[in-house]
Amino acid sequence: MSKVCEVTGKKVMFGNNVSFSINKTKRRFDVNISKKRFYIPEEDRWVTLNVSSRGLKIINKKGISAVLKDIKSKK
Repeated sequence: MSKVCEVTGKKVMFGNNVSFSINKTKRRFDVNISKKRFYIPEEDRWVTLNVSSRGLKIINKKGISAVLKDIKSKK
């Protein structure tokens, strides 16, 4: 599963772990991604998306069909 949200486009970020003695080592900031299935009543089918928690809020607000329309227009 790739670490990219299919709704918002959020990806993994990189930064530093900073210790008490200010030594810096590289680290990853992973996105909160989960694989979710959504039912589309207009098309009578299920769609599986990799979605972040922010993406879930957007889907709850706009509706899955409006979000899928936006995704198709961007790609």
